[in-house]
Amino acid sequence: MSTLHVLSHSPFGDNRLASCLRILGSQDALLLCGDATYALQPGTEPFAALQAAGRKVFVLAEDAQGRALHIPDWAEAIDYPAFVELSIEHDKVNSWL
Repeated sequence: MSTLHVLSHSPFGDNRLASCLRILGSQDALLLCGDATYALQPGTEPFAALQAAGRKVFVLAEDAQGRALHIPDWAEAIDYPAFVELSIEHDKVNSWL
């Protein structure tokens, strides 16, 4: 069973990203949106943790662009229709509120 994990909060304010990465399964995917896209800042601990996780990472392109963040090669930029498709493709969606 696969889960799409959706993070929208800054990785610098709490430990949601670290908690999510600990339970991320091999069939799971992670979507960064809103302030969670700040995890894409190179040279930061969240960036290193995401890169080392080796899991599918998706990023809402609009949110990354709005924060002037570059999307690394190991992450995939998507739009809202693709977000809906990801939600359908996975058995569950877990929003980290």
